[in-house]
Amino acid sequence: MKNNYLLGFLLIFSVLVNAQGNKKMTDTLQEVIVKSSRIDLPFKQNSRTIQLITADDLKKSGVSNVADALQQIAGIDIRRRGTSGMQADLYIRGGSFDQTLLLIDGIKVDDAQTGHHTLNLALPIEVIKRIEIIKGPAARVFGQNAFTGAVNIITKDTLENSVSLNLKAGSFGQVSAAVTAGVNLDDSSHIIHFSKNASNGYRYNTDFDNTNFVLKSTFDKKELPIEMLVSLSERNFGANGFYATPAAINQYEKTKASLIGFSTTIKKGNVTWKPKVYWRHNEDEYIYVRSNPSLYRNLHITNKFAAELNGSYSSNLGITGFGIETSKVLITSNNLGANNRFLSTLFLEHRFNLLDNKLDITPGVAVTYFSDFKSYAFPGIDIGYQLLDNFRVYGNVGNTYRVPTYTDMFYKSATTIGNSNLEPEKAFAQELGLKWNLSNFDISVAAFNRNSNHLIDYVKTLSTDLWQAQNIQDVTTKGFETQLLYKFTVNSYNQKLQIGYNFMKDDVKHSIYNFSQYALNSMKHQFVGSYTMQFCSNFNNTISYRYAERTNGGSYSVVDLGASYSLKAFEISLFANNIFNTVYTETNLVPMPKGNLMFGLRYNFR
Repeated sequence: MKNNYLLGFLLIFSVLVNAQGNKKMTDTLQEVIVKSSRIDLPFKQNSRTIQLITADDLKKSGVSNVADALQQIAGIDIRRRGTSGMQADLYIRGGSFDQTLLLIDGIKVDDAQTGHHTLNLALPIEVIKRIEIIKGPAARVFGQNAFTGAVNIITKDTLENSVSLNLKAGSFGQVSAAVTAGVNLDDSSHIIHFSKNASNGYRYNTDFDNTNFVLKSTFDKKELPIEMLVSLSERNFGANGFYATPAAINQYEKTKASLIGFSTTIKKGNVTWKPKVYWRHNEDEYIYVRSNPSLYRNLHITNKFAAELNGSYSSNLGITGFGIETSKVLITSNNLGANNRFLSTLFLEHRFNLLDNKLDITPGVAVTYFSDFKSYAFPGIDIGYQLLDNFRVYGNVGNTYRVPTYTDMFYKSATTIGNSNLEPEKAFAQELGLKWNLSNFDISVAAFNRNSNHLIDYVKTLSTDLWQAQNIQDVTTKGFETQLLYKFTVNSYNQKLQIGYNFMKDDVKHSIYNFSQYALNSMKHQFVGSYTMQFCSNFNNTISYRYAERTNGGSYSVVDLGASYSLKAFEISLFANNIFNTVYTETNLVPMPKGNLMFGLRYNFR
């Protein structure tokens, strides 16, 4: 009860604080060059549904991880298990966690074992410049796994010569320590981050201990800048009811995810080349009974070695984007066996600008060869028309796909068996939208439809049979979403109001089997809103609200509060989660924590 009073007081205080001052509002969002495609375009000229979360948004919201930040985007469904983004799955427009793709600086960090590991490499907030969210079919742009969309995390370019120390402590014995440093030299720049996060857990067997390391270096800045990115994330956590059934309270998991990549940009006349090479590694150890690992234990190790060469060519006919990607994927597992896959994808697209650049038409295709599947071609087209300088209508259609994970094909347990004969999931998707962008007001609306077939389901005929993966589901997903951003001033201080709504309806073809594990539980109605306010020169805070109603009838509302106060080199922060103690679950009947607090203190050395 005392926590309730404290949280209520903090909420009221953050709204009522008022003072005089002067602060200029700036707007550079519309000029951001979106990096998630081969053809670099300003944000306002894209003919797809793309949303951005900036570093400033992340700082003012008070969130400590990418999973929590994505919660505030309509059309994004983050299903978390516990606090601090410990284990979370990423869904876009009703697609599964296996049907979404995560990229870091354009590097695809998908895992062939399972999409449960998609967010294992989500970077610390301190090194993120912005997050690009691409909704809708994206196979033409990224290849397989971008079935319903993709999220691209862009890292910061440089930091001024500085060191920041960030200490946090809060509910459930949560403690966090992070050091972020920047070195900017004449011919190179470097960003390094190290953090440690731990908690006793908000209920039995939900303790965790995390370690994160990030290094980004840019060499030869004056001639041919070469970027190196190194990231390591190690997570050890109690997984009470996370995966099997809610009764499986003694599960435990350890994951180690790492990435090392090199990239550069070469411009010669009208041609731009963007080569990349990278290695993504993941280890996943799952223990069914924490105190007795020998009872049931899975250990999976995956590696992905990849090289990409993307380019673009500008001419009087428009811009041509092209690329080739090759990768080798390997897995070693005591459950899934030893397997490998070679794949290669060719990309080609061209943007025609017509009618004094008011009309743009971008057809394209991706053709992929798999060593263990057939070759597939996935075409698509984007069309946009600039009705006014600040008003745009757009539409796109395209085919998209996902090859089965190794878990789908080879997993085996006392109740479940995979299927090595599975075929890729496929879909044909369409979208129609509009964007209205003013200096202080943005609104976007999009309607979408996706006809999916060959979706993978775990089914059985008799109750005594084992669950087995089969390509049997056909699903039609219809919906629409809208986002509104309004910026204004109060006593010369910047204020920002964001509102989003998403509606989805899934029509599922009935299965010929008597029993099915495939249970769509999308967000039928989703409403998100946030108000970022400032009423004095050194104090910022954000109130966030989200409402979700799922197709199974369950619904919940959650309110969070983030606040910070700066005084010279010091910054004091607070993040209050679920301040009204809502009782709810996001996935697998795992109860989320009630109201909890996280206090922070940052010091910037110059």
